[in-house]
Amino acid sequence: MTDIQRGAWLGFSLKGQRYAVSLASVREVIKPGDITPVPGAPDDVLGIVNLRGQIVPVLDGRRRFGLEGAQENGAEDAHRVIVFDDAGTVVGMRIDVIGDMLTFEPDDVAPPPPGRAERRDDPVSGVITRDDGFIALVDVPKLCRA
Repeated sequence: MTDIQRGAWLGFSLKGQRYAVSLASVREVIKPGDITPVPGAPDDVLGIVNLRGQIVPVLDGRRRFGLEGAQENGAEDAHRVIVFDDAGTVVGMRIDVIGDMLTFEPDDVAPPPPGRAERRDDPVSGVITRDDGFIALVDVPKLCRA
């Protein structure tokens, strides 16, 4: 797969599954704080936050990736919001746990598992294999869709 960027990637987890985003797309990582719900917003939008004067929509990472389910008790302290900047479009996504920095070669990337590619809005662009399992690579422009 040649469209995967070389460089550092930031790992994170959602409901025990591991993902990574290109560090070049990450503006910052913040604590969730007060997220204001927005009536009529899509199901995967938790609401908005005021980030130093800029209104930023925040996605629910679990819903966005189709991982429904209740949060683990006591796990809220580990939650973070990764704030992405995709060509001026700023979007946050609440995740369960922030992970490690990753680097890999583009040749290490395999296509998404069968079934995922059939969803046009699926933000997973590929996977890499590690000794302890798979890490799904996230396409930030698809994730930050309007």
